Amino acid sequence: MKVRKTMADILSVLKQDENIAYWKTIPGQAARSVAFPETMDHRLVNALTRRGIPSLYTHQAQAFHIAEQQKDLVAVTPTASGKTLCYNLPVLQTVLKDSSKRALYLFPTKALAQDQKSEMNDIIDEMGVSLNSYTYDGDTPGNIRQKIRQAGHIVITNPDMLHSAILPHHTKWVSLFENLKYIVIDELHTYRGVFGSHVANVIRRLKRICQYYGSNPTFICTSATIANPKEHAERLTGRKMTLIDDNGAPSVKKHFIFYNPPVVNQQMNIRRSASLEVRTLAKEFLENEIQTIVFARSRTRVEILLSYLQTLNKGRKDRATIRAYRGGYLPSERREIEKGLRSGDIQGVVSTNALELGVDIGQLQVCIMTGYPGSVSSTWQQAGRAGRREDEAVILLVATSSPLDQYIIQHPDYFFDRNPEEARINPDNLIILVDHIKCAAYELPFKEEATFDGIEVEEICRFLSDEDVLHLQAGKWFWMNDGFPATNISLRSATQDNVVIIDQTQVANVKVLGEMDRFSAMTLLHEEAIYMHQGEQYQVETLDWEEKKAFVRQVDVNYYTDANLAVQLDVLEADKSAVDSEMMERAYGDVSVRAKATLFKKIRFETHDNVGWGPIHLPEEEMHTSAAWMSFSESFVNQLGATKFEEALLGISQILRHAAPLFVMCDPVDLAVVPMIKAPHNEKPTIFLYDKYPGGIGLSEKLYERMPFLLKEVLKMVERCQCESGCPSCIGTDSGDKKGIQKLLRALIGENTYVS
Repeated sequence: MKVRKTMADILSVLKQDENIAYWKTIPGQAARSVAFPETMDHRLVNALTRRGIPSLYTHQAQAFHIAEQQKDLVAVTPTASGKTLCYNLPVLQTVLKDSSKRALYLFPTKALAQDQKSEMNDIIDEMGVSLNSYTYDGDTPGNIRQKIRQAGHIVITNPDMLHSAILPHHTKWVSLFENLKYIVIDELHTYRGVFGSHVANVIRRLKRICQYYGSNPTFICTSATIANPKEHAERLTGRKMTLIDDNGAPSVKKHFIFYNPPVVNQQMNIRRSASLEVRTLAKEFLENEIQTIVFARSRTRVEILLSYLQTLNKGRKDRATIRAYRGGYLPSERREIEKGLRSGDIQGVVSTNALELGVDIGQLQVCIMTGYPGSVSSTWQQAGRAGRREDEAVILLVATSSPLDQYIIQHPDYFFDRNPEEARINPDNLIILVDHIKCAAYELPFKEEATFDGIEVEEICRFLSDEDVLHLQAGKWFWMNDGFPATNISLRSATQDNVVIIDQTQVANVKVLGEMDRFSAMTLLHEEAIYMHQGEQYQVETLDWEEKKAFVRQVDVNYYTDANLAVQLDVLEADKSAVDSEMMERAYGDVSVRAKATLFKKIRFETHDNVGWGPIHLPEEEMHTSAAWMSFSESFVNQLGATKFEEALLGISQILRHAAPLFVMCDPVDLAVVPMIKAPHNEKPTIFLYDKYPGGIGLSEKLYERMPFLLKEVLKMVERCQCESGCPSCIGTDSGDKKGIQKLLRALIGENTYVS
């Protein structure tokens, strides 16, 4: 009979593994608790005590006191630190005191909303009082919607539903808006970029309707750790916030391990598959019945890893002890898996980031990440899934060969010593703002001289009047179109002019997969493109550019496509500029981007080999956005030589594509990097970094401010890469002038004068 190993046994062996790049042990922390506040309703105190909560953590008590004073607050503490009570306690206290009062909860996903409803109802049942807590989303049956509108003390929904179903029909929700005492916004860090910019405007509309009905609700926000929680909460809500970030919850000792698979191709610096390494590592813990969660970045990767690990279930007929968890599963199946993890019946789970948010699955002992999740914040969120109250926890980050992964794994101080990323939004993006002023005017007419949460709207209203959308009558701007505008405005995109993606894999079940802005569609939805959706591969069979429809069919191929985009940038106006050295100047401002997709390449996974190509036949598109750019002096180019300089320019641009998203907490698709040998506005060699959304969302402005620091980090990425002359993990090619690029970067950041 095989002897079970303990966690200590496994860690002892693991410490000898030569692939361990870094090992950090984070000591545990004892709980800091305080007695229940004297003002707290005795029914609430008794219910919590019966549920095994004899006192409050310090941050929970602080949130209760601040909310009682009707002050807006944002609570920022790690995963599994009891953030839910930061808002449930003041809300329940208020409704217990006055049953006419109401609260509105906003969660970014339906699954999270359902999970929180269960938590709330458990406390209500324990108190034995008559309080109504409901979720209101697309799955809510029509026959109970009216009851929710009239009698829901706590309405739990998501921003999309608030935008398209609640605010446009506010007259049906009079009971809610007249008595609204609290607005809860959970998982605040998820509201960033275009989505966050839209949601900030939805909040502006919500506040406007509350004011109309005479209520002035208090905002309670909670978030995972980000660098700017107070600023982000204030930007999202338009309110001054009190920050609570002193975590009183206990934590166990955690071993945070960076694992770098061995190099299998020295010249290309390609490493062994991260998935295969994860399989070996996870197997060791699962075979010894140590509860483990494995995170993977795509649905496909989740299913592959599950098939690897399911072999451990052989001979166990009583239950499936290892399961997958991802988008596409029925809610009932998800609830079953969550319950099995909490009870311990399920020993292991392989998940996409669907389990990164605060769905309650208990506390597992081991977390293994297949590749860097993309941000410091997401990594800590996933890591927070490991750590029972009485045990030590192990977190393993297994790197892929990608530049981002290799930078993080070889640069642990970047991850452990710096703040998580900032969340950036731009609610005043003109395109997004105009959309929501349309929605707001439909909901309530604008009086002349009125503002939209402090934003002057007179000029926009006049523009919309010229477009025959608004009409001025008796000193008010009225909506005069047939339909209501919210149905045509997606919170996930900056423009309405999107290409709809239609899946025709099953003739009997043709369905819409999603949508994409036209600018991105040129390179991602051209005919024969491989489009990735939730980890699944689809080939674009037809792109109807006029009708804005892309018809796709599911495939399983071992390559992805990469399109060449011929881009011309013209600087419209420079808002900021700085001269960092004789060699380089940088600037930020508005640009016009004209782009035409020319051809696409088929790139094999892992090896990056080019296995085919084809032409793209699409018209040129134009977009106005914001950009940061750096221009190089003519004397510097002459000193380096035209050919070498051009190679270096392309190499640095390649690294910036991977490095820039690190510093502004965005997806790589949110930014574009374009090198130009001769920029039209100054005739100098220039690298542009621009926001890939019309009007910009604030990413490039942040890059402008941090450009000197960014170039230092780019130099570290190149220096730490173990390849000889360059590779896909650093400068994008295995035949570049890596040493020349290093010298150039050192010169740009002032470490030395360039000598060829």
